Amino acid sequence: MLKGSLVAIVTPFLNDEVDEESLRKLIEFHIENGTNGIVPCGTTGESPTLSHEEHKRVVEITVEQVNKRVPVVAGAGSNSTAEAVDLAKHAKQVGADAALLVTPYYNKPTQEGIYRHFEAVAKQAVFPLVAYNIAARTGVNILPETLARMAEMPEIIACKEASGNISQMAEIYNLCGDKMDLLSGDDNMVLPLLSIGGKGVISVVNNIIPKEMSDLCQRWFAGDVDGAREVFYKILPLCQAMFLETNPIPIKVAMGLLGRISSGEMRLPLCEMAPANLEKLKAALTDYGLL
Repeated sequence: MLKGSLVAIVTPFLNDEVDEESLRKLIEFHIENGTNGIVPCGTTGESPTLSHEEHKRVVEITVEQVNKRVPVVAGAGSNSTAEAVDLAKHAKQVGADAALLVTPYYNKPTQEGIYRHFEAVAKQAVFPLVAYNIAARTGVNILPETLARMAEMPEIIACKEASGNISQMAEIYNLCGDKMDLLSGDDNMVLPLLSIGGKGVISVVNNIIPKEMSDLCQRWFAGDVDGAREVFYKILPLCQAMFLETNPIPIKVAMGLLGRISSGEMRLPLCEMAPANLEKLKAALTDYGLL
């Protein structure tokens, strides 16, 4: 179901409120430019600072605006299993196609605890789930063996892998095979992941260059390896610039500079970029031809 270039879409704010008009326009921009799926309320969407009401509203707007043209994978992660169940059930109720569940953060569960967390959401929500493995954010890594156990659940349809460890990704693919699709959670790992059997990417940089990221994936699937490699190395400096500071600070600033959203506003504890990093970001956007 999930293949190609999906966007981890930002949540636009204006005067500290969710900017619904900008969000709708941004969704249209992505669909017009070949994005293969929309992922609201993930890390890039600043889910930690959204209230539950705002979170659910963003998902509702996304589902409504997309109108079944591409899949919607709604962020539903929490370090509380009960909250994750509630968010996944809401995503199902309003018509999303799947829910993205990050590994529980801060409480650092064991591998058995991780498995039981996903099992509880799967059994109670009965809805397609994408596991999101990003130890740099959560403090705990989902081991390949645990993902292989999870892949036996019919609800676990994919894994967004952001460990940065290609050996681990290869082991996940080797153990899970066709039982669970593998998606890159790092823009700078998309080509390596595709080369070992991955199905695509949930991308940050896709917020500003959706055509290029979609083109990279489509070239790969069409067998144009050289073409995919050419696109990858073209966009790589821009991918790296999006992580000059904590995501989503650089992408939000970039989108504000490019006029893709009405404001690059973020919520504390995220704040404006350091001047030196801002200049590096502007240089990367200029070198790419966007600014």
